[in-house]
Parts: sequence; C-alpha cells; structure tokens
Amino acid sequence: MTPPASTNAANPRVALPARQRAVVYQAASVLLGYPDDGLLEVLPVLRRAVEGLPTGVGEPLRRVCDHLGAGSPTALAADYVATFDLKRRCCPYLTYYVYGDTRRRGMALLAFKHAYRGSGLELADEELPDHLAVLLEFAAAGDPPGAHLAAADALLREHRTGLELLRLALADDASAYHDAVDAVCRTLPALPARDRETVLALAREGPPAEDVGLDPYSEAFAPPEYMGGRPAGARHIGGAAR
Repeated sequence: MTPPASTNAANPRVALPARQRAVVYQAASVLLGYPDDGLLEVLPVLRRAVEGLPTGVGEPLRRVCDHLGAGSPTALAADYVATFDLKRRCCPYLTYYVYGDTRRRGMALLAFKHAYRGSGLELADEELPDHLAVLLEFAAAGDPPGAHLAAADALLREHRTGLELLRLALADDASAYHDAVDAVCRTLPALPARDRETVLALAREGPPAEDVGLDPYSEAFAPPEYMGGRPAGARHIGGAAR
C-alpha cells in the first residue's frame, strides 16, 4: 500500500445532534454508492437534505453532489471503478485495512453482522457488512432517524484507522469522493495518538496477508480490485435525509 502524500489525521470536528448526524451519514452512504441511474436521480433530494447542515459537513457533501451532477454517467462509472475497484489503497471495506486477507477479518465481519442483526436488520446475501456505505446507511436508519447511532459508533470507532486511511488515500488521489468520507470523519472525535501511529504504519506497510481459513466469509477475501465496491443497499434516502 502506497502511503498517502499527507498523513495529517487532524480535521475539524463538527458537533451535531443525532438527527443531523443521521442526515450526514445517509447522504454520504448514497453518494459513496455506484453512480447508476438511481443515484443520479436522487441528487436533487440529497442537495435539499444537506442544505440545513453546518458548513463543515454540508459543503463537502454538496461538492460531491455537484461533481456527480456535472459528470456524464459513463465517465462517473469509470471513475468509480478506477477509484474503488482497482486501487487497494481506496478499498471501501473497512476491515481490510487492519486485517487484510486473514482469518481475523472473518471475525471482524461477523461483528458487523451481529451488530446489524441486534438492531433488527439483515443484509442481502451479496452485501459485505463492512462496506462503508452499508455501515453509514445502518447508522442513519431507525425510528427516529439515528436510532442505531450508538451501535454504529462502536463500529466506526473500532475501525477508525481504516476510515482515516481511506480518507487520506482519496485525498491523495484528489478524488471527489474524499469529501463524502471527510464529512463523516468530521462528525467523529479526533484520532488518538496511538491510532495516528497505526495509520502511519499501515500506510507504509499495508495490511497483513494470509490465504487460508477464511470461512465463513471466503468471498470477502478476493483482492480488493475484484470486490466491485457497489453495495446493493445505500439507496434509501428515507426519513433521515428528507
């Protein structure tokens, strides 16, 4: 894994009430999905949803909306694949950064599924639970919006280093998707010093590798360039983003 050009893990935090955090997470979840016709059609709804957010999180999300709204569907699809499917350093699956292709990643994936199931949600068979867009959709779901934030926060904190590595890699690539991940990071506490050191180490060395004993999620351990970062969910704008 090539280290990002900038390893400054500090970014300004924006304190938000639960409902606004749910809007940020739902909007980011949709914007980080594959840019198919369904996503492009809901861009006006997303723009309205983020209008009332503080500038620190609303403006980055608006920039992603503008980027998607201005691009051709073919170019947007090619950019998405080039960013998330063909670059290990921009892998949207959070457990990959720390656990790589190891048995420990299988246990981490199960922790995600158990958290979702404990809140009464079940993923489709084709969805991996650690995809950032899936986790953000889970965080924004519930009645009232954001009812799952406590469970989602535990997962975001546990995999904060992976989220930060993704943010830095997207920034290093000057990707428009950086703004969506950055908006999410701004809702979270600053990285502790020990986690900043972990980020730097993983950026230098990459995740561990191990090719055996990966059930029950053996399909999760294909090389990231073949993962096809397109969660089947992350399309429901729902109450949180209205």
